[in-house]
Amino acid sequence: MAHTVLYVEDHYHNRRLVEKILASRGYDVLLAEDGEAGWAMAVEHHPQLLLLDISLPGALDGMDVAAKIKAEPSLSDIWIVALTASAMPGDRERFLSSGCDDYLAKPIQVRELLEKVDAHFAGREAI
Repeated sequence: MAHTVLYVEDHYHNRRLVEKILASRGYDVLLAEDGEAGWAMAVEHHPQLLLLDISLPGALDGMDVAAKIKAEPSLSDIWIVALTASAMPGDRERFLSSGCDDYLAKPIQVRELLEKVDAHFAGREAI
């Protein structure tokens, strides 16, 4: 079974970088550039893992997307990792309380990203 990751990120270069990193590891990667598209793709594709930027343009920011996914019984099993530049004290806890299951700070560290994604699909706690 293919492992599918949805990455919701408004910055084109960040989307492409993460896509290349994960695709090189054999993951199927879906991309969305805003919260509305991310929500629609989550509903349509039901990925196992969602990497979610928090600061998204439009009607739905990352915290809104996370809350909607966790509130929808058919989607609530999607593991959501906030992948964001917001790294102030209390941010991690705020993202977790909005529905995110884990957190990674930007700038993206390739090794840390791969460890987190690999650990999720291996069924163990992320490092």
